[in-house]
Amino acid sequence: MLPVLIAMFALALVAPLLFSRFGRSAFFVLAAAPAAGFVWLLTELPRVLASDQAAPNGSPDAPPSLTIPWIPSLQVELTFRLDALAAVLCVLILGVGALVLFYCARYFKNDDPDVGAFGAQLLAFAAAMFGLVTADDLILMFIFWELTTILSYLLIGYSRQRLSARRSALQALIVTTFGGLAMLVGVVILGQEAGTYRISEILADAGTLAAGGLLIDVAIGLVLVGAITKSALVPFHFWLPGAMAAPTPVSAYLHAAAMVKAGVFLVARFAPGFTETAFWYPVIFGLGMATMLLGGWRALRQFDLKLVLAYGTVSQLGFLIMVVGLGGRDGALAGLGLLLAHGFFKATLFLVVGIIDHQSGTRDLRVLSGVGATSPALFAVALVAAASMAGVPPLLGFVAKESVLEAFVHRAEDGAAGMLLLGGIVLGSILTFAYSARFVWGAFALKHGRPQTPFTPVRTSFLLAPAVLAVASVVFGLWPAPLDALIQPYLTLFPADGETPYLALWHGVNLPLLLSIVTIAVGTALYLLRAPFERFQGRVPAVREAEVVYRGLIGVLDDVAVWVTGRTQRGSLSFYLFVILTTAVVTPLAALVLFDAPLPTDVIIAESPAQVVAALVIIVGIIAALRSTKRFMAVLMVGITGYGMAAIFALQGAPDLALTQMLVETIVLVAFVLALRSLPARLWNRAGSRHRALRAGLGLAFGGIMAVIAMSAMASRTAAPISLAYPGLAYEEGGGANAVNVLLVDIRAWDTFGEITVLAIAATGIASLIFVRGRGDTRRRASDVEDGSVDRGQEPLGARGRAGAARELAARFTDVPRDPWLVAGRTLAPERRSIIFEVITRLLFHTIIVLSLYLLVAGHNLPGGGFAGGLMAGLALAIRYLAGGRFELAEASPVSAGALLGIGLAIVSLTAAAPLLVGGSVLESYILEFWLPVFGDVKFVTSTIFDIGVYIIVVGLVLDVLRSLGSEIDEHSDGERPVEEDPRSDALVPPAVEGVQP
Repeated sequence: MLPVLIAMFALALVAPLLFSRFGRSAFFVLAAAPAAGFVWLLTELPRVLASDQAAPNGSPDAPPSLTIPWIPSLQVELTFRLDALAAVLCVLILGVGALVLFYCARYFKNDDPDVGAFGAQLLAFAAAMFGLVTADDLILMFIFWELTTILSYLLIGYSRQRLSARRSALQALIVTTFGGLAMLVGVVILGQEAGTYRISEILADAGTLAAGGLLIDVAIGLVLVGAITKSALVPFHFWLPGAMAAPTPVSAYLHAAAMVKAGVFLVARFAPGFTETAFWYPVIFGLGMATMLLGGWRALRQFDLKLVLAYGTVSQLGFLIMVVGLGGRDGALAGLGLLLAHGFFKATLFLVVGIIDHQSGTRDLRVLSGVGATSPALFAVALVAAASMAGVPPLLGFVAKESVLEAFVHRAEDGAAGMLLLGGIVLGSILTFAYSARFVWGAFALKHGRPQTPFTPVRTSFLLAPAVLAVASVVFGLWPAPLDALIQPYLTLFPADGETPYLALWHGVNLPLLLSIVTIAVGTALYLLRAPFERFQGRVPAVREAEVVYRGLIGVLDDVAVWVTGRTQRGSLSFYLFVILTTAVVTPLAALVLFDAPLPTDVIIAESPAQVVAALVIIVGIIAALRSTKRFMAVLMVGITGYGMAAIFALQGAPDLALTQMLVETIVLVAFVLALRSLPARLWNRAGSRHRALRAGLGLAFGGIMAVIAMSAMASRTAAPISLAYPGLAYEEGGGANAVNVLLVDIRAWDTFGEITVLAIAATGIASLIFVRGRGDTRRRASDVEDGSVDRGQEPLGARGRAGAARELAARFTDVPRDPWLVAGRTLAPERRSIIFEVITRLLFHTIIVLSLYLLVAGHNLPGGGFAGGLMAGLALAIRYLAGGRFELAEASPVSAGALLGIGLAIVSLTAAAPLLVGGSVLESYILEFWLPVFGDVKFVTSTIFDIGVYIIVVGLVLDVLRSLGSEIDEHSDGERPVEEDPRSDALVPPAVEGVQP
C-alpha cells in the first residue's frame, strides 16, 4: 500500500515538469500511476477475500496491513489496512482515476498554461483518497480527509479568472472544512474513550463502546457531521452544484467516484458497530431521505446538463447514505453494490457531458439538438449509463437497486416507519428515472423547431474512458458475481440474520421486482408529462435556498468581523499595547487569586553585590530611555538594559545565555541604528498626557505580575525538575559537556528545528516587504562602480564648508590598488571614508570570523554553538558594511542571503532525516570516535552538523537584515534629493525611503 501511495504523490510532485516536456500527453504518464495501483489491487484481492475482516492487524488471517510508528506518545501510527470495504473504494479511486486522467489528455488544450498544476493536483487527490480509505488510524484518516478538502478547493477553482469558480471553490472549502473540524472533535473523543485510535480495534470493541452513553453518541454524531458535509447532504447540499464550475474531469472524478464518496465510506466504515447510537438513524434516514427527494426534484428543473447530473448526484448521495447506514448484511450488500454502480454510471455521464461541451460548445439542453444522430457511439455510451442510473435491467444499476429495495422491504416489515422509508425510496427512484430520461432527451434528441447542433466528430481516444465504464455497467449487470465476491467479506462484520444476501440479476418474481416495474412505469409517465410537470413545479412555493442561508451567515460573519476590527484595530500602538498588557495582567492575576496559587516563603534579592550593580544599570537604562528625546539615544539606553541582563546571566552561572544575549543585543542594536536613518533624529512631541500615570501603572503592574508568576511557578513545584537530568543526558547520550547546546541540537532538537524554520520564514517575509525587484543579491558590485563615486555630493547643505577640508584631507587616501581587500578605499567618496574604521575592520574582521568558527565547533563542550557563532559571523559582516557601505557588503558576502537560509535548512533537514537510513529515529545523533594525524584522538558528534546548519541560517538572517535595512536604504538614498539638515538638531537626516514616513 505504501509504495502505491508514495509513487502517486511522487509523480504528482514532478507532474509540472512532465507537462512542460510532453504537453497534455503527460496525462498518459500520470494515468499510469493509478493504473499500476489498480493492477496491484487485483493481485491483492485474493488475500483480501480470504481474510477475516474482524481480525486484528498482525494476525495470520487479517487483511493486508502495514504499521509504521509515528507519534507513540499520542498513540498515532502510520497504519494502513486493505480490507474489503477499502478494496471496493479503491476500485473506483484507482480504476476510475486512471480513466479520468487518460480522458484529460484529450479534454485539455496543449497551450493551457495551468494544465501542469491541474494534473499534479488531480493525481495528488487520487493519492489522498487512496490513503483515506486504507488508513486504519483515525488521525491518519483525518489528515488524508483534509488533504482531499484542500486539493478539491484547488481543483474546483481551476478557472481562477472566473469569479464563479473562485466563489464555488471557497464555498466548498468552508462547508467541508466545517464538517472536517466537527469530525476531528468526534474522532478525538472516540479515540480517547476507546483507548486507541486504531479503527479496526475500535470496531472490534464497538459493542461495548456503543453502550458507553452520551459521550460516544456525541462522538459518532460529530463524525456523521463530517460525512454529511463531504457527501453534500441537506442542509449542506448546495456546495456540490456550485462545484460544477470545475472542469468536467473534476466532476467525473471528485463528484462522482471519489470525494463525495468519502462521506459514504465513513458511514459504511462505522456502520458495523455504531448503528444503535442515538443520532445514527435520525441523521442517516432523515437527512438522507430529504436529500434524495430534494435532489431529484431539483434535477428535473435544470437546463444545464452538468447541473442535471449534479442535482442527480445530490439525490443519489442521499440514497447511498441511507442504504449503507441501514445496518445489517442486506443493507451492507446493497450499499456497496450501489456505490460501485453509481461510480460507474455517474462518472460515465459526466465524461459524456465534457465531450458534448468540448465538441459543441454548449451544455444547454434547450439548445442541443440532434447530437445522437451526429455521434451515435457517444449516444450509445450515454444511453447505457443513463439506463443504469435509472435502474433499467440488465444493467448494474438495476442489480444494485434491486438489492436496495430488498433491504428496505425487510425493514418495512418492522412497522410504519419502515413502510414510510420504502415509499420514499420508491418515490426517489421514480424521480431518478425521470431525470435520467430528461438527460438523454436533452443531450441527444432532435428537438422540434431546433436546427441540428454543430458537433465535431469525437476521436476514439476521447471516447475510450466513458466507453470502458459503460461496458463495466453492462458486464457487471449481466455477471455481478465478481463484485458480489468482493463485497461479501464486508458483510461478515454484521451479525447473520438469516440467509446471506447476494447480488444477482434475477431473484425471481418478488416485491422488489414489482416495485422496479412501478418505478419504470411511473418514471416514464413523468418524463412524457414533463411539460405539465414543469408547470406544476413552477407553481409550488419556493423554499428558502440553503445557499442563500449560507451566504447570509457569511455576510453576518463579515459584518461582525468588520465591527470588531473597527473597534479593536484602531491604528493606535498605545491602544494595542494597553489591551495586550491589560489582558496579560488581569488573566494571570485572576488565576493566582481564584486558585490560591502558592507563593515562595523565602525571597533572595541578590546573591552578590555585582548583581545589584547590574540591576541598577538596567534601571538607569530604562529611566534614560524613557527620558530620552532622541531616537538614537533611546535605542542605546534600551541596549544597556539588554547588556545588563547578559551580565546577570553571566553572574548567575549561565555563560551560554550571557553570550547569546550579548550578541543578540548587539545585532538588534545595529539593525535599529540602520533603520533610524530613515526617521527624524528627535522623537515625537512628548507633551503631557492624562493617561501617562495609567500607562506607567500598567507597565509596573505587568512587570510585577510576571515576577509573581515566575515565583509562584517555582513555589508550586512538587517534583524534582527535569532539568536536573540534563547534564547527565547531555554528556552520556549527547556526547557533550555543554548541556545548553546539547539540549538545543539533540535532546530538544525538534524545538530548535521549528524555531529556525520560523526564523527563515520571518526573514524571507521581512525581506519581501522591503525589496521590490529581488532580494538584493543581483545589484551592482564594486567592479561596476566608478572610483570614489559612492555617496559623493551627499553632504548636508549646512556642512559643505566643513566638508571641504575633510575632502581635501581624505583625497590623499584615494590612490589605492584597483582590487583592494576593502573596496571602500576605491568606491566611497573621500569625504565619506573613515580611515580609522577601515584600519580597525582590517584588524578585527578575520579574528571575529575565526572566533565565530571556534564558537561553532567548541559549542558542544564549551559556551558557544551554531547560534552564537552565526551571530558572531554576522557581526563581522556588519563591521564590513559599516566600514565600506553596500558595495563592501556585496564583496564580503557574494552568496545570496536566501541561498544561505536554504542551504542551512537543507543541512538541518538532511541531518534530521539521515538516521532513518540506518534504522534510527528522526534527529537521532551518533558519537564517532577516531584518530587523525596532527589532531590525534577525535570525538565527533553528528549533531554538530545540525549546529552547522543553524550557523548558516543565522548568518543568512543577519545578511538579510544588513541588505534590507542597510544596502536597500543606501540605494534609495543614492541619487535622490540631497540630505537636508534637521532644523531640530545637528543630526543629518537622509532622504526618506519610499514608503517610510518620518
